[in-house]
Amino acid sequence: MNRIESAFKNKKAFIPFITAGYPNINKTEDFIYKMVSAGADLIEIGIPFSDPVAEGPVIQESSQKALAAGTNLDNIFELVKKVRKTVNIPLVFMTYVNPVFRYGYDNFFKQCSVMGIDGIIIPDLPFEEKNEISEYAKKYGIKIVSLIAPTSQQRIEDIAKEAEGFLYVVSSMGVTGVRTEIKTDLKSIIESVKRVTNVPTAIGFGIHSPEQANKMSKISDGVIVGSAIIKIIKQYGTDADSYIYDYVKSMKDSMNN
Repeated sequence: MNRIESAFKNKKAFIPFITAGYPNINKTEDFIYKMVSAGADLIEIGIPFSDPVAEGPVIQESSQKALAAGTNLDNIFELVKKVRKTVNIPLVFMTYVNPVFRYGYDNFFKQCSVMGIDGIIIPDLPFEEKNEISEYAKKYGIKIVSLIAPTSQQRIEDIAKEAEGFLYVVSSMGVTGVRTEIKTDLKSIIESVKRVTNVPTAIGFGIHSPEQANKMSKISDGVIVGSAIIKIIKQYGTDADSYIYDYVKSMKDSMNN
């Protein structure tokens, strides 16, 4: 069993997102430890990018500030290397095709493997074009996590059949960001997925409250939260540690009810 599979075994997985290098790379390390101690089952580490098309203004701003602070792939890999000395839960990168391409596909996935990354999410990589990188990911044992959006319709089962790691189910149309209400018929989407695969599903985009996390965990195998955590960091900066811990714990606890 790989680390991603173990994150979903016999429990609902809570998956927090953090932008690497926001507000600085050292605090990212501290925040990851807080998330782990608060009960995170898998952590998404966002690689800052100048044009993150899937992200709303909150994560976009965090990305811009991380880049301005000098964050790059080399120091993100060093961050993962340090974290892996004590952290055993799965770590997954969230990024875009351009940074991976510029680093070099083979070199990028080799570094992922060496440093201890388990999977990668690339929102701007269409399912039909994933073969461009899949041979490199497979070579180094990195899972490519596919996204399923409400607009996927007849493609849902096709995407699900080839899924690995887990399936990222997008809750709503548009970009990431807090939403007061999620109206998408996610239950039917997940039922379509489950007809063709046993790969776990995790719902993301817009979830921010324990009540939402509880509701989404009842129909899926996991819940992903990003913008709400980045908002906490924006508010408290380098002093956000305890606030992140409390928030992650409240979200994880709500999913056990």
